[in-house]
Amino acid sequence: MILRISLYTIAALLLGAHFLRGGNLVMAGFCLAAPLLFLWRQRWSLILLQLLAYGAAGTWIAVAYQLVQLRQQLGQPWTVAALILGTVALFSLIAGLLLNSRATRERYAATPKDAA
Repeated sequence: MILRISLYTIAALLLGAHFLRGGNLVMAGFCLAAPLLFLWRQRWSLILLQLLAYGAAGTWIAVAYQLVQLRQQLGQPWTVAALILGTVALFSLIAGLLLNSRATRERYAATPKDAA
């Protein structure tokens, strides 16, 4: 579980750095706070974390597409940038997919253990 949380946190920090570089402090703060949802051991928090990871992967793909388009128009090399951003998108996707394991779903039960 520590590996899953660590990978997710790294993915969230990468996306937070992207938004911070763009000057969007609200989204950067949101990305930094997202891993705190691991503290709520309920199914809704796990689903939300997964959706955020998949959204991060989509964001990286969109950024890669925009950057490739810009660099092609300017006649600059674009393959390394596309590979880097594609790798970060894949990393975010894997961080979300790892939260879908049986062990994680058991830890984040649909109903709290105290209520049963």
